[in-house]
Amino acid sequence: MHPPALPEPSRAAVVDLGSNSVRLVIFEGRGRNPAIIFNEKAVLRLGRGLHQTGRLNEEGLDQALTVLCRYHALVRAMHADPFEILATAAVRDASNGPDFMQQVRRALPGVEVRILTGDQEARLSAAGLLCGIPQADGILSDIGGGSMEVVHLRAGLVEAATTLPLGVLRLADRAQGDPIRARAIAESALEQVPWLAQGVGRDLYLVGGAWRALARIHMEQTGYPLSIVHHYTVDREEARDLAGVIGGANRRQLERLPGISRRRVDDMPFAAVVLRRLLRATGAKRVVFSANGLREGWFMRLVSADAQAAPPLLAAGQEMAVRYGRSPTLPPDLCDWTAPLFDTETQEATRLREAACWMSDIGSHDHPEYRAEQAFFRVLRQPAVALDHHARAFLALTLALRYDAEPDMGFLDTARMLLDIGSLRRAEVLGTALRLAYTLSGGTPELLAGTSIARDATRLTLTLKEGSGVFAGESVTRRLDRLAQALGLEAATRVV
Repeated sequence: MHPPALPEPSRAAVVDLGSNSVRLVIFEGRGRNPAIIFNEKAVLRLGRGLHQTGRLNEEGLDQALTVLCRYHALVRAMHADPFEILATAAVRDASNGPDFMQQVRRALPGVEVRILTGDQEARLSAAGLLCGIPQADGILSDIGGGSMEVVHLRAGLVEAATTLPLGVLRLADRAQGDPIRARAIAESALEQVPWLAQGVGRDLYLVGGAWRALARIHMEQTGYPLSIVHHYTVDREEARDLAGVIGGANRRQLERLPGISRRRVDDMPFAAVVLRRLLRATGAKRVVFSANGLREGWFMRLVSADAQAAPPLLAAGQEMAVRYGRSPTLPPDLCDWTAPLFDTETQEATRLREAACWMSDIGSHDHPEYRAEQAFFRVLRQPAVALDHHARAFLALTLALRYDAEPDMGFLDTARMLLDIGSLRRAEVLGTALRLAYTLSGGTPELLAGTSIARDATRLTLTLKEGSGVFAGESVTRRLDRLAQALGLEAATRVV
């Protein structure tokens, strides 16, 4: 007996044909937060030797065609449409690049194949970053094997963009494998971009595999509790020290570093050299690593204008509510119901509270003994690009407490390490309030409408509407007392 047929979700696929690697990404849906369901990479180093020969690495060309044919078969089997191949710096700059693209077109008839200009590559990278950080403000650097794109962002808008021949493979070739020579080459190239100096005191956003490898090394060195590079942030001096250590290490020392990929060992000294020069040229106050880039920027062209305009954090919460919750109509009421508990609330805190309300029922279909833990990790580790690490920790802790987790449970350690005292207290209040709201309403807007909560200087008062189907039983009283205790108030109940 066959299972019932489900509607086939829309899918889209893109190949990033780069100087170092060739990667296929398949997206599902057209939501505000790109949902990647397949991601495969082949390291072919097509750009190795390009500086000396002016040509793509001949050894990798046949293999590249084989890989692209496999990717095409995967895309067809997964019914992804549209499908596009985007070639970047190595193909763009190589004398045999156009001939190779003709081979690709013959091997994959009907597939859209484009060679991006440096400006197009930079702007797609910026669109990918802005997908997750809409108000990004500072300098974006997307480093590949053949080139590095830099973009000046002002409150989410692109002000300037250019491309530089500072990809890690090309830089290593130009410097003949010598990081000291690479330093002068990088410095000279960056001096040709005067607007980099406008990054003083702002953020430096890093996109690309070599940058992500640096982030992973730093995370391992510091014992960071969350293994997610996206939104990982370090201050200027930490980034400078990291670059200094990597740039000055020999191969054996690099191989011993925890968190380093063997494929990246040769690239790391040159990535470190560029980072150190970027920090000097921009004067950035901190570094923000992003897993988003060109591929997500390509995807965002498929998303409707209305969806793109939606706040990404709220969209992430709404998507989880639809996927895992019981009632997508309840969360807006929860937002209103919990608002009186937070009389002094920043705009960012309001967004987090609203996102928590949208996510607040995601454990409804899990085993009751594991709902708190399951909800915690589902939120902490979700792929949504909108969540920085503070938001992940806050929302995960809030949801665990909403499902009655004890605050000292071991699985909550990650959140406790990532949050300050004020955020921990706020998560406790919000999680306990949501627990009370669900106890009262059973997760239904109709029953919640028969209740309200208010606070003054000394008292937390729960008001129940007579005949509405809610009453102050033992579980309600216990959870109201717990919420009042979290707020440092006395609990009271009244019926009207």
